[in-house]
Amino acid sequence: MQPLVMNACYEVLDERFRACFNRTAHLEKLWTGARWTEGPVYFPAHRSVYFSDIPNDRIMRYDETNGETGVFRTPCGYSNGHTVDRQGRMVSCEHGGRRISRTEHDGRIVTVTDNYNGKRLNSPNDVVVKSDDSIWFTDPPFGHLSDYEGHKGESEIGKNCVFRVDGKTGRMKVLADDFIRPNGLAFSVDEKKIYIIDSHASQRNMRVYDVTEKGDIKNGKVFATCTAGRFDGFRLDSDGRIWTSTDEGVHCYEPDGTLIGKILVPEVLSNVVFGGPKFNRLYICATTSLYAVMLTINGAKTF
Repeated sequence: MQPLVMNACYEVLDERFRACFNRTAHLEKLWTGARWTEGPVYFPAHRSVYFSDIPNDRIMRYDETNGETGVFRTPCGYSNGHTVDRQGRMVSCEHGGRRISRTEHDGRIVTVTDNYNGKRLNSPNDVVVKSDDSIWFTDPPFGHLSDYEGHKGESEIGKNCVFRVDGKTGRMKVLADDFIRPNGLAFSVDEKKIYIIDSHASQRNMRVYDVTEKGDIKNGKVFATCTAGRFDGFRLDSDGRIWTSTDEGVHCYEPDGTLIGKILVPEVLSNVVFGGPKFNRLYICATTSLYAVMLTINGAKTF
């Protein structure tokens, strides 16, 4: 489809936000036709964004060189979040498979992990890969609560955790088990902190933790509480600002925790990712559609 160009609605709450956007930059609807878009990931070598349409059990691919969107993989284990590891492979969270999978360069799909101490995972939601090749992911119950985004079932673990998989040994470790609905997560630019969202209605916040040299987390505290529904997925730019999804659009936070501005979008958001040759195009997954807007800042590169 041809992109639908609409005037972007920028809401400035702090003068620092004005340096992040050009007021003439439009919001583009690049594609629509999903039930619930999620998990965008950008592959520079492909000039493409891959994203999930969870209820339809498919991964879509948007090619920014020609503007075309098509199905990359179906079925896909009701995949949700994706990321790129340091070897350029796609790492995915599968609700249906209740696992973290990896797509090898030759197209093979392998299981990274699907259990903890012999008990199946709930439904991995979002994932990041640290520079030491360790894989960090959240494991809420969304995929087994009904058949809409996975397969209805029960939790074997009995709690909703944040996990780390060691990049060398493959050993799993519980980093946190006090979240109700752990969701999006991302490292600070220097990887000394990690931000993790709890999207449960009673929480609706983003926590920040210090990351130790051994790969543990400590000194957790609330970084921000959502003012429009709930947070879901998010990314950081190269200056450490956080660009996060909410029910009304993208909210931008300074590293000091100040909400400095918003990009309002006419659908409920799930996640965002930076892409384009200069990493200054913000791709936005919002309910049925994929949107994009050009910014005057650059996303943090994590590979």
